[in-house]
Amino acid sequence: MKNMELKAGDKLKIKGMVLDDADGFQIDLGCDKEDLALHFNPRFNDDLDGTVFVCNSKTAGCWGDEKRELNLTLQKGAEVKIVVTFSGHMFEVELPDEQEVHFPNREDMDLLNYLRIRGDFKLTSFKIC
Repeated sequence: MKNMELKAGDKLKIKGMVLDDADGFQIDLGCDKEDLALHFNPRFNDDLDGTVFVCNSKTAGCWGDEKRELNLTLQKGAEVKIVVTFSGHMFEVELPDEQEVHFPNREDMDLLNYLRIRGDFKLTSFKIC
């Protein structure tokens, strides 16, 4: 989705289902596909760590350093609600069972107008509030 407006203080609420045979999915927020403030990527079969959340940013098509955390909450075949809060300097991703992932706004983007959700996830609704 292009031309949306997510600014500091806003929340993005995403509901959907992780597919039964999921390898992973991603939620990207930024200016476009080459400039991402947040790349949130749950992986269920990661070669290094098994089931993890990978967060990253991308500037002019170049990835930054990955931040990895163990996935303690998302499961294949589960309906989930994910809330991304954008505070300006930080993203807070709220997951089921009160797990949270924090990731800095490395490029200090103040207005995010690009959202992409893809992979093994069936989106049922999303809302900016």
